[in-house]
Amino acid sequence: MTRTEYPWLLPSAMAGPTGPDAAGKRGGPRQRRTVRDWVVDLIVFFFAVFVGMLALDTAERAGNSEPLIMADLLIGLAACGGLWVRRRWPLGLAICLVVVETVAPTAVGAALVALFSLAIHRPFKPVAYVAVLALIGMTGQAYLRPDPTISHLFAVILGALLILLALAWGMLVRARRQLFVALRERAVRAENEAALRAEQAQRLAREAIAREMHDVLAHRLTLLSVHAGALEFRPDAPPPEVARAAGVIRDSAHEALQDLRMIIGVLRAPGDDGERPQPTLVTLDALVAESREAGMKVTLDSGVDDPEAVPSATGRTAYRIAQEGLTNARKHAPGTGTTVLVSGGPGDGLTVEVRNEAPLGPVPNVPGSGQGLIGLTERATLAGGRFEHGPTLDGGFAVKAWLPWSP
Repeated sequence: MTRTEYPWLLPSAMAGPTGPDAAGKRGGPRQRRTVRDWVVDLIVFFFAVFVGMLALDTAERAGNSEPLIMADLLIGLAACGGLWVRRRWPLGLAICLVVVETVAPTAVGAALVALFSLAIHRPFKPVAYVAVLALIGMTGQAYLRPDPTISHLFAVILGALLILLALAWGMLVRARRQLFVALRERAVRAENEAALRAEQAQRLAREAIAREMHDVLAHRLTLLSVHAGALEFRPDAPPPEVARAAGVIRDSAHEALQDLRMIIGVLRAPGDDGERPQPTLVTLDALVAESREAGMKVTLDSGVDDPEAVPSATGRTAYRIAQEGLTNARKHAPGTGTTVLVSGGPGDGLTVEVRNEAPLGPVPNVPGSGQGLIGLTERATLAGGRFEHGPTLDGGFAVKAWLPWSP
Protein backbone atom coordinates (compact mmCIF):
# COMPACT_ATOMS: atom_id res chain seq x y z
CA MET A 1 0.00 0.00 0.00
CA THR A 2 1.19 3.54 -0.68
CA ARG A 3 2.47 5.01 2.57
CA THR A 4 1.42 8.40 3.89
CA GLU A 5 3.75 11.13 2.67
CA TYR A 6 3.82 12.91 6.04
CA PRO A 7 3.24 10.27 8.76
CA TRP A 8 4.46 12.66 11.45
CA LEU A 9 1.28 14.70 10.93
CA LEU A 10 -0.89 11.70 11.90
CA PRO A 11 -1.69 10.35 15.37
CA SER A 12 0.43 7.36 16.34
CA ALA A 13 -2.63 5.08 16.10
CA MET A 14 -3.19 6.15 12.49
CA ALA A 15 0.46 6.23 11.40
CA GLY A 16 0.76 2.49 12.05
CA PRO A 17 -1.39 -0.46 10.97
CA THR A 18 -3.60 -0.17 14.08
CA GLY A 19 -6.86 1.67 14.63
CA PRO A 20 -8.56 3.78 17.33
CA ASP A 21 -9.16 0.75 19.58
CA ALA A 22 -5.51 -0.35 19.68
CA ALA A 23 -4.37 2.02 22.41
CA GLY A 24 -4.22 0.53 25.87
CA LYS A 25 -5.09 -3.04 24.85
CA ARG A 26 -3.02 -5.66 26.61
CA GLY A 27 -0.53 -7.29 24.28
CA GLY A 28 -1.23 -4.77 21.53
CA PRO A 29 1.55 -2.99 19.65
CA ARG A 30 2.80 0.16 21.34
CA GLN A 31 3.21 2.96 18.85
CA ARG A 32 5.79 5.65 19.35
CA ARG A 33 4.55 9.22 19.58
CA THR A 34 4.64 11.19 16.36
CA VAL A 35 5.45 14.90 16.14
CA ARG A 36 1.74 15.62 16.12
CA ASP A 37 1.29 13.58 19.33
CA TRP A 38 3.97 15.57 21.11
CA VAL A 39 2.39 18.86 20.06
CA VAL A 40 -1.08 17.73 21.12
CA ASP A 41 0.19 16.33 24.42
CA LEU A 42 1.90 19.62 25.26
CA ILE A 43 -1.23 21.59 24.38
CA VAL A 44 -3.58 19.46 26.51
CA PHE A 45 -1.04 19.41 29.37
CA PHE A 46 -0.85 23.20 29.50
CA PHE A 47 -4.65 23.38 29.09
CA ALA A 48 -5.09 21.12 32.14
CA VAL A 49 -2.51 23.18 34.08
CA PHE A 50 -4.31 26.41 33.14
CA VAL A 51 -7.70 25.07 34.26
CA GLY A 52 -6.10 23.75 37.45
CA MET A 53 -4.57 27.17 38.21
CA LEU A 54 -7.98 28.81 37.78
CA ALA A 55 -9.50 26.26 40.16
CA LEU A 56 -6.65 26.84 42.63
CA ASP A 57 -7.23 30.59 42.51
CA THR A 58 -10.93 30.00 43.15
CA ALA A 59 -10.09 27.80 46.14
CA GLU A 60 -7.89 30.56 47.60
CA ARG A 61 -10.66 33.15 47.19
CA ALA A 62 -13.09 30.72 48.82
CA GLY A 63 -11.02 30.89 51.99
CA ASN A 64 -9.73 27.31 52.05
CA SER A 65 -6.92 26.48 54.44
CA GLU A 66 -3.29 26.39 53.38
CA PRO A 67 -2.92 22.60 53.77
CA LEU A 68 -6.00 22.05 51.58
CA ILE A 69 -4.71 24.44 48.94
CA MET A 70 -1.33 22.68 48.97
CA ALA A 71 -3.08 19.31 48.61
CA ASP A 72 -5.09 20.68 45.69
CA LEU A 73 -1.87 21.87 44.04
CA LEU A 74 -0.15 18.52 44.41
CA ILE A 75 -3.19 16.57 43.23
CA GLY A 76 -3.62 18.90 40.24
CA LEU A 77 0.03 18.49 39.22
CA ALA A 78 -0.23 14.69 39.53
CA ALA A 79 -3.44 14.70 37.46
CA CYS A 80 -1.81 16.81 34.74
CA GLY A 81 1.23 14.54 34.72
CA GLY A 82 -1.00 11.49 34.33
CA LEU A 83 -2.18 12.82 30.97
CA TRP A 84 1.08 11.65 29.41
CA VAL A 85 -0.14 8.04 29.70
CA ARG A 86 -3.70 8.72 28.58
CA ARG A 87 -3.20 6.79 25.31
CA ARG A 88 -1.81 3.75 27.09
CA TRP A 89 -4.48 3.49 29.82
CA PRO A 90 -7.40 5.69 28.73
CA LEU A 91 -10.10 3.88 30.71
CA GLY A 92 -8.24 3.56 34.00
CA LEU A 93 -6.96 7.14 33.88
CA ALA A 94 -10.41 8.53 33.11
CA ILE A 95 -12.04 6.66 36.02
CA CYS A 96 -9.31 7.77 38.39
CA LEU A 97 -9.49 11.44 37.42
CA VAL A 98 -13.30 11.73 37.46
CA VAL A 99 -13.18 10.37 41.03
CA VAL A 100 -10.32 12.66 42.06
CA GLU A 101 -11.87 15.80 40.59
CA THR A 102 -14.87 15.32 42.94
CA VAL A 103 -12.75 16.50 45.87
CA ALA A 104 -9.95 18.34 44.01
CA PRO A 105 -11.15 21.02 41.55
CA THR A 106 -7.58 21.39 40.23
CA ALA A 107 -8.00 18.01 38.46
CA VAL A 108 -11.03 19.18 36.43
CA GLY A 109 -9.01 20.12 33.35
CA ALA A 110 -7.12 16.82 33.37
CA ALA A 111 -10.39 14.91 33.84
CA LEU A 112 -11.93 16.62 30.78
CA VAL A 113 -8.88 15.72 28.69
CA ALA A 114 -9.03 12.13 29.95
CA LEU A 115 -12.71 11.90 28.99
CA PHE A 116 -11.87 13.27 25.56
CA SER A 117 -9.15 10.61 25.07
CA LEU A 118 -11.43 7.88 26.40
CA ALA A 119 -14.09 8.75 23.82
CA ILE A 120 -11.45 8.48 21.09
CA HIS A 121 -9.93 5.14 22.10
CA ARG A 122 -12.90 3.20 23.48
CA PRO A 123 -16.37 2.23 22.16
CA PHE A 124 -19.55 3.87 23.38
CA LYS A 125 -20.53 1.48 26.19
CA PRO A 126 -17.57 2.04 28.57
CA VAL A 127 -17.58 5.72 27.65
CA ALA A 128 -21.23 6.00 28.73
CA TYR A 129 -20.50 4.38 32.10
CA VAL A 130 -17.61 6.74 32.79
CA ALA A 131 -19.71 9.69 31.61
CA VAL A 132 -22.37 8.87 34.21
CA LEU A 133 -19.65 8.61 36.85
CA ALA A 134 -18.23 11.96 35.74
CA LEU A 135 -21.63 13.66 35.97
CA ILE A 136 -22.06 12.29 39.48
CA GLY A 137 -18.58 13.48 40.44
CA MET A 138 -19.16 16.93 38.98
CA THR A 139 -22.40 17.21 40.95
CA GLY A 140 -20.65 16.12 44.12
CA GLN A 141 -17.89 18.67 43.59
CA ALA A 142 -20.44 21.49 43.30
CA TYR A 143 -21.53 20.71 46.87
CA LEU A 144 -18.27 19.49 48.45
CA ARG A 145 -16.02 22.20 46.97
CA PRO A 146 -18.44 24.97 45.93
CA ASP A 147 -17.42 28.03 43.93
CA PRO A 148 -18.56 31.10 45.90
CA THR A 149 -18.95 33.18 42.72
CA ILE A 150 -21.67 30.97 41.12
CA SER A 151 -24.67 29.00 42.31
CA HIS A 152 -24.71 25.25 42.80
CA LEU A 153 -27.19 24.73 39.93
CA PHE A 154 -25.11 26.77 37.50
CA ALA A 155 -21.98 24.87 38.53
CA VAL A 156 -23.69 21.53 37.88
CA ILE A 157 -25.05 22.65 34.49
CA LEU A 158 -21.69 24.11 33.42
CA GLY A 159 -19.85 20.95 34.46
CA ALA A 160 -22.31 18.72 32.62
CA LEU A 161 -21.96 20.79 29.45
CA LEU A 162 -18.18 20.61 29.60
CA ILE A 163 -18.28 16.83 30.08
CA LEU A 164 -20.73 16.32 27.21
CA LEU A 165 -18.68 18.63 24.97
CA ALA A 166 -15.46 16.69 25.67
CA LEU A 167 -17.18 13.35 25.02
CA ALA A 168 -18.91 14.54 21.84
CA TRP A 169 -15.66 15.95 20.47
CA GLY A 170 -13.85 12.72 21.27
CA MET A 171 -16.52 10.57 19.59
CA LEU A 172 -16.33 12.77 16.49
CA VAL A 173 -12.56 12.30 16.34
CA ARG A 174 -13.04 8.55 16.81
CA ALA A 175 -15.54 8.40 13.94
CA ARG A 176 -13.13 10.24 11.64
CA ARG A 177 -10.32 7.85 12.55
CA GLN A 178 -12.51 4.82 11.98
CA LEU A 179 -13.40 6.21 8.55
CA PHE A 180 -9.71 6.65 7.81
CA VAL A 181 -8.97 3.05 8.85
CA ALA A 182 -11.89 1.73 6.76
CA LEU A 183 -10.70 3.62 3.69
CA ARG A 184 -7.14 2.39 4.23
CA GLU A 185 -8.31 -1.21 4.55
CA ARG A 186 -10.43 -0.81 1.43
CA ALA A 187 -7.40 0.53 -0.46
CA VAL A 188 -5.27 -2.40 0.71
CA ARG A 189 -8.01 -4.84 -0.28
CA ALA A 190 -8.37 -3.18 -3.68
CA GLU A 191 -4.60 -3.41 -4.27
CA ASN A 192 -4.57 -7.07 -3.25
CA GLU A 193 -7.52 -7.82 -5.53
CA ALA A 194 -5.84 -5.98 -8.39
CA ALA A 195 -2.66 -7.98 -7.87
CA LEU A 196 -4.70 -11.19 -7.74
CA ARG A 197 -6.54 -10.28 -10.95
CA ALA A 198 -3.24 -9.48 -12.65
CA GLU A 199 -1.80 -12.81 -11.52
CA GLN A 200 -4.91 -14.64 -12.71
CA ALA A 201 -4.78 -12.84 -16.05
CA GLN A 202 -1.14 -13.87 -16.46
CA ARG A 203 -2.00 -17.46 -15.63
CA LEU A 204 -4.88 -17.50 -18.12
CA ALA A 205 -2.64 -15.95 -20.75
CA ARG A 206 0.00 -18.62 -20.17
CA GLU A 207 -2.65 -21.34 -20.41
CA ALA A 208 -4.00 -19.84 -23.64
CA ILE A 209 -0.48 -19.69 -25.10
CA ALA A 210 0.23 -23.27 -24.10
CA ARG A 211 -3.09 -24.49 -25.53
CA GLU A 212 -2.59 -22.65 -28.80
CA MET A 213 0.98 -23.88 -29.14
CA HIS A 214 -0.19 -27.44 -28.55
CA ASP A 215 -3.07 -27.21 -31.02
CA VAL A 216 -1.08 -25.56 -33.77
CA LEU A 217 2.29 -27.27 -33.50
CA ALA A 218 1.44 -30.78 -32.29
CA HIS A 219 -0.09 -31.74 -35.63
CA ARG A 220 2.92 -30.50 -37.61
CA LEU A 221 5.49 -32.01 -35.30
CA THR A 222 3.70 -35.36 -35.36
CA LEU A 223 3.99 -35.42 -39.15
CA LEU A 224 7.67 -34.66 -38.84
CA SER A 225 8.10 -37.47 -36.31
CA VAL A 226 6.23 -40.03 -38.44
CA HIS A 227 8.18 -39.38 -41.61
CA ALA A 228 11.50 -39.01 -39.83
CA GLY A 229 10.85 -42.37 -38.19
CA ALA A 230 10.01 -43.91 -41.56
CA LEU A 231 13.30 -42.70 -43.00
CA GLU A 232 15.15 -44.01 -39.97
CA PHE A 233 13.68 -47.52 -40.03
CA ARG A 234 13.62 -47.86 -43.83
CA PRO A 235 16.99 -46.63 -45.06
CA ASP A 236 16.63 -48.89 -48.15
CA ALA A 237 13.31 -47.30 -49.23
CA PRO A 238 12.96 -46.42 -52.91
CA PRO A 239 14.21 -42.93 -53.80
CA PRO A 240 10.68 -41.68 -54.70
CA GLU A 241 9.38 -42.59 -51.24
CA VAL A 242 12.40 -40.99 -49.59
CA ALA A 243 11.88 -37.86 -51.66
CA ARG A 244 8.15 -37.76 -50.81
CA ALA A 245 8.86 -38.19 -47.09
CA ALA A 246 11.54 -35.51 -47.22
CA GLY A 247 9.10 -33.20 -49.00
CA VAL A 248 6.45 -33.76 -46.33
CA ILE A 249 9.05 -33.10 -43.61
CA ARG A 250 10.11 -29.91 -45.33
CA ASP A 251 6.51 -28.71 -45.84
CA SER A 252 5.53 -29.59 -42.27
CA ALA A 253 8.55 -27.79 -40.87
CA HIS A 254 7.72 -24.77 -43.02
CA GLU A 255 4.09 -24.79 -41.87
CA ALA A 256 5.14 -25.22 -38.24
CA LEU A 257 7.50 -22.27 -38.57
CA GLN A 258 4.74 -20.15 -40.11
CA ASP A 259 2.32 -21.12 -37.33
CA LEU A 260 4.91 -20.30 -34.70
CA ARG A 261 5.50 -16.90 -36.28
CA MET A 262 1.74 -16.29 -36.31
CA ILE A 263 1.44 -17.11 -32.59
CA ILE A 264 4.40 -14.88 -31.71
CA GLY A 265 2.87 -12.11 -33.82
CA VAL A 266 -0.41 -12.38 -31.95
CA LEU A 267 1.44 -12.22 -28.62
CA ARG A 268 3.35 -9.13 -29.71
CA ALA A 269 0.18 -7.39 -30.90
CA PRO A 270 -2.69 -8.32 -28.54
CA GLY A 271 -6.10 -8.16 -30.16
CA ASP A 272 -4.73 -9.03 -33.59
CA ASP A 273 -5.53 -12.51 -34.87
CA GLY A 274 -2.56 -12.46 -37.21
CA GLU A 275 -2.32 -12.16 -40.98
CA ARG A 276 -2.97 -15.84 -41.70
CA PRO A 277 -6.65 -16.91 -41.77
CA GLN A 278 -7.80 -19.03 -38.86
CA PRO A 279 -8.83 -22.62 -39.67
CA THR A 280 -12.55 -23.37 -39.77
CA LEU A 281 -14.74 -26.25 -40.84
CA VAL A 282 -14.10 -25.27 -44.48
CA THR A 283 -10.42 -26.20 -44.12
CA LEU A 284 -11.22 -29.63 -42.67
CA ASP A 285 -10.80 -31.23 -46.09
CA ALA A 286 -7.27 -29.84 -46.31
CA LEU A 287 -6.47 -31.26 -42.86
CA VAL A 288 -7.68 -34.71 -43.88
CA ALA A 289 -5.74 -34.52 -47.16
CA GLU A 290 -2.59 -33.55 -45.28
CA SER A 291 -3.02 -36.54 -42.98
CA ARG A 292 -3.51 -38.86 -45.94
CA GLU A 293 -0.30 -37.58 -47.51
CA ALA A 294 1.44 -38.50 -44.27
CA GLY A 295 0.33 -42.10 -44.74
CA MET A 296 -2.79 -42.20 -42.57
CA LYS A 297 -5.93 -44.03 -43.61
CA VAL A 298 -8.51 -41.32 -42.99
CA THR A 299 -12.16 -41.36 -43.99
CA LEU A 300 -14.11 -38.10 -43.85
CA ASP A 301 -17.89 -38.35 -43.52
CA SER A 302 -19.36 -34.85 -43.43
CA GLY A 303 -23.10 -34.31 -43.24
CA VAL A 304 -22.86 -30.52 -43.24
CA ASP A 305 -24.11 -29.22 -46.59
CA ASP A 306 -22.61 -25.74 -46.30
CA PRO A 307 -19.50 -25.61 -44.09
CA GLU A 308 -19.19 -21.87 -44.72
CA ALA A 309 -22.50 -21.32 -42.89
CA VAL A 310 -21.03 -22.64 -39.66
CA PRO A 311 -20.11 -19.77 -37.28
CA SER A 312 -16.39 -19.09 -37.37
CA ALA A 313 -15.87 -19.73 -33.63
CA THR A 314 -17.77 -23.03 -33.78
CA GLY A 315 -15.97 -24.08 -36.94
CA ARG A 316 -12.59 -23.25 -35.47
CA THR A 317 -13.32 -25.32 -32.36
CA ALA A 318 -14.54 -28.23 -34.51
CA TYR A 319 -11.37 -28.03 -36.59
CA ARG A 320 -9.15 -28.13 -33.50
CA ILE A 321 -11.03 -31.15 -32.16
CA ALA A 322 -10.62 -33.02 -35.44
CA GLN A 323 -6.97 -32.00 -35.63
CA GLU A 324 -6.25 -33.24 -32.11
CA GLY A 325 -8.13 -36.50 -32.80
CA LEU A 326 -6.05 -37.18 -35.91
CA THR A 327 -2.85 -36.29 -34.08
CA ASN A 328 -3.67 -38.71 -31.25
CA ALA A 329 -4.55 -41.48 -33.71
CA ARG A 330 -1.26 -40.95 -35.51
CA LYS A 331 0.72 -41.08 -32.25
CA HIS A 332 -1.05 -43.90 -30.42
CA ALA A 333 -2.41 -46.10 -33.23
CA PRO A 334 -0.15 -45.67 -36.27
CA GLY A 335 -1.16 -47.53 -39.41
CA THR A 336 -4.82 -48.02 -38.41
CA GLY A 337 -7.91 -46.58 -40.05
CA THR A 338 -9.39 -43.35 -38.72
CA THR A 339 -12.85 -41.93 -39.38
CA VAL A 340 -13.87 -38.30 -39.01
CA LEU A 341 -17.63 -37.77 -38.67
CA VAL A 342 -19.20 -34.31 -38.89
CA SER A 343 -22.95 -33.72 -38.70
CA GLY A 344 -25.56 -31.24 -37.54
CA GLY A 345 -27.24 -28.05 -38.58
CA PRO A 346 -28.52 -24.70 -37.33
CA GLY A 347 -30.45 -25.14 -34.10
CA ASP A 348 -29.40 -28.78 -33.67
CA GLY A 349 -25.75 -28.09 -33.02
CA LEU A 350 -22.60 -29.41 -34.64
CA THR A 351 -21.26 -32.89 -33.78
CA VAL A 352 -17.64 -33.82 -34.47
CA GLU A 353 -16.32 -37.32 -33.85
CA VAL A 354 -12.90 -38.83 -34.57
CA ARG A 355 -12.67 -42.61 -34.20
CA ASN A 356 -9.65 -44.81 -34.81
CA GLU A 357 -9.35 -48.58 -34.90
CA ALA A 358 -7.51 -50.68 -32.37
CA PRO A 359 -3.72 -50.30 -32.56
CA LEU A 360 -1.85 -53.02 -34.42
CA GLY A 361 0.69 -53.53 -31.64
CA PRO A 362 1.66 -52.22 -28.24
CA VAL A 363 0.61 -48.60 -27.74
CA PRO A 364 3.74 -46.42 -27.64
CA ASN A 365 4.28 -44.30 -24.55
CA VAL A 366 4.23 -40.68 -25.66
CA PRO A 367 5.35 -38.02 -23.13
CA GLY A 368 2.64 -35.51 -22.19
CA SER A 369 -0.24 -37.74 -23.25
CA GLY A 370 -3.67 -36.52 -22.18
CA GLN A 371 -2.91 -32.81 -22.16
CA GLY A 372 -4.55 -32.31 -25.53
CA LEU A 373 -7.77 -33.94 -24.35
CA ILE A 374 -7.84 -31.63 -21.34
CA GLY A 375 -7.46 -28.65 -23.65
CA LEU A 376 -10.24 -29.90 -25.94
CA THR A 377 -12.56 -30.33 -22.97
CA GLU A 378 -11.89 -26.74 -21.97
CA ARG A 379 -12.42 -25.51 -25.53
CA ALA A 380 -15.76 -27.28 -25.87
CA THR A 381 -16.92 -26.07 -22.47
CA LEU A 382 -16.01 -22.46 -23.24
CA ALA A 383 -17.93 -22.75 -26.52
CA GLY A 384 -21.01 -23.94 -24.59
CA GLY A 385 -20.78 -27.54 -25.78
CA ARG A 386 -19.81 -30.98 -24.51
CA PHE A 387 -16.80 -33.20 -25.04
CA GLU A 388 -16.43 -36.96 -24.52
CA HIS A 389 -13.55 -39.34 -25.09
CA GLY A 390 -12.74 -42.94 -24.32
CA PRO A 391 -12.09 -46.41 -25.76
CA THR A 392 -14.54 -48.06 -28.13
CA LEU A 393 -15.92 -51.61 -28.00
CA ASP A 394 -13.54 -52.85 -30.71
CA GLY A 395 -10.46 -51.65 -28.82
CA GLY A 396 -10.08 -48.36 -30.61
CA PHE A 397 -10.46 -44.84 -29.29
CA ALA A 398 -12.95 -42.07 -30.01
CA VAL A 399 -13.33 -38.39 -29.22
CA LYS A 400 -16.70 -36.77 -29.68
CA ALA A 401 -17.89 -33.19 -29.18
CA TRP A 402 -21.17 -31.37 -29.53
CA LEU A 403 -21.04 -27.63 -30.17
CA PRO A 404 -23.98 -25.19 -30.28
CA TRP A 405 -24.95 -23.81 -33.67
CA SER A 406 -27.40 -20.94 -33.47
CA PRO A 407 -29.76 -20.62 -36.43
